[in-house]
Amino acid sequence: MAVTMPREIFQDKDNLNQRYHRKRALYLAHIAQHLSKQRLFGSVKFAYMNSNHLKPILLLRPQGKDEKMVTVRLHACPAPGLFKLSRFYPSKNNIRTAWFVEQSTPKEGATEPPTPHYNNSIVCDTMLLSHLQFLSSAATDFPGMKDGVALLKVWLNQRQLSKGLGCFSGFLVSMLVAYLLMKRKIVKMMSGYQVLRSTLQFLATTDLSVTGISLVKDVDPSLPVLDDFQQAFEVVFVDPSGLVNLCADMTASKYHQVQFEARYSMEILDDRMVDGFQALLMTAKPMLRAFDHVFHLKHVSKLQGACRKMELLNDLMDRGGNYVAAALPFIVSLLVRGLSGRALLVVHSLPQIPEWPIDAEPPKHKDVGPLTFGLLFYPDFAASVLEKGPQADHPEALDFRTFWGEKSELRRFQDGSIREAVVWEANTAYQKRLIPEQIVRHLLKLHADIPESSICYMGALLESVVRTGKEASGTGEEAMISVVRSYDDLSRKLWHLKELPLMVTSVQGVHPALRYTDVFPPIPMKPIYSFHTQIKTKHLLLPSEEKPCPAYITPLKMICHMEGSGQWPQDKDAIKRIKAAFHLQLAELLQQQHQLVCRPAVTHTDVYKDGYVFRLQVAYHREPLILKEVVTPEGMLKYQDTEESRQLELEIQHMPYVTSSLHGLQQQHPVFGSACRLAKRWVSAQLLSDSISEECVDLLVAFLFLHPAPFTPPRSPQVGFLRFLDLLATFDWKNNPLIVNLNAGLTDADCTEIKSKFAAARSHLPVMFIATPKDRWSSMWTQERPSAQILQRLTVLASESLRALEEQLMDPLKTQDVKMVFRPPLDFYDVLIYLNPNQIPRHLESVDQPVKSFSRGVVKNSTAEKILFPVVDYDPVQCYLRELRDAFSDLALFFYDKHGGEVIAVLWKPLSFQPQPFKASNMKGRMVTTLNDKLVCVPNVEAILEDFEVLGEGLVKSVEARTEKWSI
Repeated sequence: MAVTMPREIFQDKDNLNQRYHRKRALYLAHIAQHLSKQRLFGSVKFAYMNSNHLKPILLLRPQGKDEKMVTVRLHACPAPGLFKLSRFYPSKNNIRTAWFVEQSTPKEGATEPPTPHYNNSIVCDTMLLSHLQFLSSAATDFPGMKDGVALLKVWLNQRQLSKGLGCFSGFLVSMLVAYLLMKRKIVKMMSGYQVLRSTLQFLATTDLSVTGISLVKDVDPSLPVLDDFQQAFEVVFVDPSGLVNLCADMTASKYHQVQFEARYSMEILDDRMVDGFQALLMTAKPMLRAFDHVFHLKHVSKLQGACRKMELLNDLMDRGGNYVAAALPFIVSLLVRGLSGRALLVVHSLPQIPEWPIDAEPPKHKDVGPLTFGLLFYPDFAASVLEKGPQADHPEALDFRTFWGEKSELRRFQDGSIREAVVWEANTAYQKRLIPEQIVRHLLKLHADIPESSICYMGALLESVVRTGKEASGTGEEAMISVVRSYDDLSRKLWHLKELPLMVTSVQGVHPALRYTDVFPPIPMKPIYSFHTQIKTKHLLLPSEEKPCPAYITPLKMICHMEGSGQWPQDKDAIKRIKAAFHLQLAELLQQQHQLVCRPAVTHTDVYKDGYVFRLQVAYHREPLILKEVVTPEGMLKYQDTEESRQLELEIQHMPYVTSSLHGLQQQHPVFGSACRLAKRWVSAQLLSDSISEECVDLLVAFLFLHPAPFTPPRSPQVGFLRFLDLLATFDWKNNPLIVNLNAGLTDADCTEIKSKFAAARSHLPVMFIATPKDRWSSMWTQERPSAQILQRLTVLASESLRALEEQLMDPLKTQDVKMVFRPPLDFYDVLIYLNPNQIPRHLESVDQPVKSFSRGVVKNSTAEKILFPVVDYDPVQCYLRELRDAFSDLALFFYDKHGGEVIAVLWKPLSFQPQPFKASNMKGRMVTTLNDKLVCVPNVEAILEDFEVLGEGLVKSVEARTEKWSI
């Protein structure tokens, strides 16, 4: 609602030195005082229009329950014809320097700088009515405009672009649609969806920060031309009067963000595999999940110093002293230049000032809170260590040196050229991902005097949970690469083995480390003999009873396919024996031809190489088929799935397929592995790693990289992890299958077919259904687990963790203990079994580094040739858990964090606590009592707890019963 101020309160030169703005504010304050005494209103408050502190407005809300529903905004505007409009052209000055810096007399001969933003803010008020008339004439007989603008407003809202100083507001978008109508890019016949598409198309292809647009119909030679606006403002969109720039406060960076989002949204709308409506309009894109790295400038007041350092007095005058608005465009352009080859987009949050009661002090500039910046990276060069500059004798070299300061140095390159260059310190993949942080801190300190303590960089805070050891500088990517290298070498040796009766046709890795997704990759180890019991005759080592449990050495499983031959037997037991013979022969030949220490067994052969232990399992491609053979009573042979055949198919066909597909995905997206590891570490920290398979979590994370819409694929592990939590918390498992299109093996029609078959057979399918190109109907990775209750629990934990994390990462003024979401709530469980740390082999992997660690009887070394074979795959806690589950699975569920957890949590099954009739078969773990004169069996809880201790003697420290649920 616009209130016209009477002409009498203004004088001749009120366009100068903020006089108009101050009178306008006084006028509104008078109205506010008058209205606050009326009983009509529930609240009367002040706010700034789009957070521009020169333009307060009044917010009126009715009393009672309607207060939240309706807000009337009062804008004050001058009477028409009050000012001579030519005084407000963008090249004119209306603020005198002497007045602004409070000098009594102006300097002689000094020219006054133009004040385009100030001028714009006054002219804007005079045009309120004409803008309204212009828009309503555009919208008459055009129902599609109303729908289209509503869709565009939702689109902008979901991307956090529509509120704050310099936002792309709803009004701006309506004017843009009117502009397209005027230029006949839109016609009045169009539907809302067509208006949305045409507007996004226009935004995607037009850069208003390079060539502005204007709504002026007839060219008037006296009006300022587009070039005048282009010189004064970063983004230009002139209104019908030819005097107002509607995008005056917008920075070029913000417009580039709108442009990028529009371009990407058009791609999503054209992609048949994506539900465009859901992605574009129903999914919020908060900065933390949309950008790869986010950092905060936590003390905005430091920008005052930046304005001094960058000599922005003229901009400060123009912006009425608002140092945030004056410095922001310069800060962003500085960062854009510094990150030019690395970041595709550098964006900033919009400064927003909250409303305030009329009797309170108005907020100051620093009350906008921390400013947040987001970086979106190019996949290839974001982590490059070198910044190559111009040749030393070129004139640009001086500019390069001034920009980078002392970091710039002369270097000679391989092609013989001598150039300026900047080299950043970084050795591991983790440090290289943080090179942008070094650049940001260096440039802001050098050019804007912003101290490092004011910058809170949130790029990789979470990655510390997948790092073992205090001194480790990386997060395990290098260890993973060395495992894969060793594996490739072993594969080559297997292919070229001489004297084998059948050739090895292919070798396929199955272990998560071979697809880069093992939470803690194996480290080369060599056992210390004195720490173990030795069996010399068999060249073996055993754990010693007196010493702590030896370090956990994981066997890296690989499948060796042997070539087909008519000599293979057709009987399943005979095949097993032949395979055992192959295992023996492989061990013998690897020892003879390559001097590798091997230990053969019936089902596999373990090979010790480069300090790792590889577990070779021989496979014969027809074996699953032979296991399916069943002879009917009539003597007919038929094939049907058996538990054994399913298990074998999983091991020798599906596991290698998933591992190689995800290995390929890691080559395309270098942070895929690290994102998986964070996700698995979180699932394990919530004690749920036994309730959901590793492959299942890997596929969920792969989904985020293959189908990221409306986001771009993650380029930092932390963003991948946040989106993983969001996927768990929001995906509708009940009504939708999750389709992971590995290697683009599914077409549009396939996806439709999977969805329709899924809907038809929903009741028979697992609660969590994941379809891949090789596994469309059975969702084999989620068949047994998770159960409905576990999935429900995962969803609740994910949404809580996401909320807590986003709160922490968006509030730089508090201390960031991001490990909080990796500490499970234990008050939910009935019994806690505390373990003895020296018998936990992976104790060092726990989320909070243990204060005291034990020597585990290994040294990190990989050059040993002749050694006694180390203890492989020995984790006492897992053995104990297996025993507990075998004995008590009908009474309780057991939960444990396999990465160094010190507690096993137990949950009683409610059904097993109902009294059972007294029978000999019902007596396991129960005792007899009488209930209503009948003999019944109830669980004997005290004895069961005692059994827990007896079973885990030496491993269990104490058993704590938390609840009284068992009182019948």
